[in-house]
Amino acid sequence: MSELLIRDVTVGDRPGRAVHVVDGRIAWLGAAADAPAAGRVLDGGGALLTPAFVDAHVHATATGLALTGLDLHGADSLRAALTDVTAQTTAAPTGTVLGTGWDETGWPEGRGLTRHDLDAVVGERPAYLARVDVHSATVSTALLDRVPGITALPGYSPDGRLRLDAHHAARQAAYGSVPPGQRRSAQRATLDAAIALGIGSVHEMAGPEVSSPEDLAGLLTLAAEAPGPRVVGYWGELSERGGLDVVRELRLAGAGGDLFCDGAFGSHTAALSSPYADRPETTGALRFDTAALVEHVRACTAAGLQAGFHCIGDAAVDQVLTAVGIVVAELGRDAVRACRHRLEHVEMVSDAAIAQLRRWGMVASVQPAFDAAWGGPAGMYAERLGVERAAGCNPLADLVDADVTVAIGSDAPVTPLDPWGGVHAAIDHTTPGSGMRPFDAFDAATHGGWVAARAEHPEGPLAVGAPADLALWATELTLSAVLAGRARPACRQLIVAGRPC
Repeated sequence: MSELLIRDVTVGDRPGRAVHVVDGRIAWLGAAADAPAAGRVLDGGGALLTPAFVDAHVHATATGLALTGLDLHGADSLRAALTDVTAQTTAAPTGTVLGTGWDETGWPEGRGLTRHDLDAVVGERPAYLARVDVHSATVSTALLDRVPGITALPGYSPDGRLRLDAHHAARQAAYGSVPPGQRRSAQRATLDAAIALGIGSVHEMAGPEVSSPEDLAGLLTLAAEAPGPRVVGYWGELSERGGLDVVRELRLAGAGGDLFCDGAFGSHTAALSSPYADRPETTGALRFDTAALVEHVRACTAAGLQAGFHCIGDAAVDQVLTAVGIVVAELGRDAVRACRHRLEHVEMVSDAAIAQLRRWGMVASVQPAFDAAWGGPAGMYAERLGVERAAGCNPLADLVDADVTVAIGSDAPVTPLDPWGGVHAAIDHTTPGSGMRPFDAFDAATHGGWVAARAEHPEGPLAVGAPADLALWATELTLSAVLAGRARPACRQLIVAGRPC
């Protein structure tokens, strides 16, 4: 039997508490003066103890590659981005140049990177630089030459700025070139970053267009080798293409995650019901026939598996819900509710769609950092959609008030691993009235992830019998004070399944 006593801590808003952990689960909690004896004691010194965060949407390998390599989020001009690329090619003179995070919307040059810009810096090396939304990228000529038939794919552009299918093909080629050692180091960097931030669990959103079964299996193995965050794996591939086979083989949480029903606003590839404000000739694109989505939901529901879909635009959300509704009519609402199917991002969702999410027991996996980065009357949402439609994006309060299960994630590397930042962004929504109440936001960033993965304890994360996934913070503030002051305390100790990390 393994046991740990965490004493003299503030639990929520109650100081002077203690938690006794036995074999990875909470066995007792109460006043520190009444705590049972234990062979191992962690003295909190009055610090705040909370449930560990759950990041409900992560891409671990890509995040680690950004953490250890070329991160362009801070580039404020085309020139600065190319300077960063030059520095990276000098530091790592061989292999594919990989980068992510550039965003041309505020650049003084008024345009994004082209392959001609990139070729001038990287020469004959393959290079892939993802735009901040990771649904488009600029690639070098050498990488284009590695992808047979790419010029015939939707989304190809001769200037090397790729979208849609051409982008997915180039991304597969770029990340497929990463050697195993570099891949493992990147994954380790992500898990280490999560430990430092008090993240006890990450939902890895894998799929054939963003990674591989081998990449996902390697991450699961790495996470099991040492104390650290749990990895809850998802595989985003349609059942008709063999997606459920991967889920069963790797014993994953669900057949979904980044199963791309559409793209992203920034790349004009999210599927809308009416045209983009800044490109009225397009409404984005749906990537699957509705019949294929129906078959996927049907197969998952019949097998008792959780399905999940990446859907950002309102047309994509409505298409998925149409497919779910057909399966509800066939197999019954109770069968669908039992699977707790997920929608990832769900940024543009109507009141009617929210009501369907609640009725069918579905999960809204959201990223409040998107609103913080791109919301508001002068942000990218307003530029792409117009101010009125942009103000309706990410209606977090409406989801919570409708009793829809909400889980908060980062979509790292799109936005950084930053759980406190995500909570505060959920509260301080750029649209008045759309933000979450403080404790609702914290709950969505902790307990919400467990509910989303169908693994929650019935009495909550701080109850006897619940898994001991806890974070001790370097502050003596109560949780209410941290939330009210938008504080970002450092993680003093992460504990996962009762083991300090």
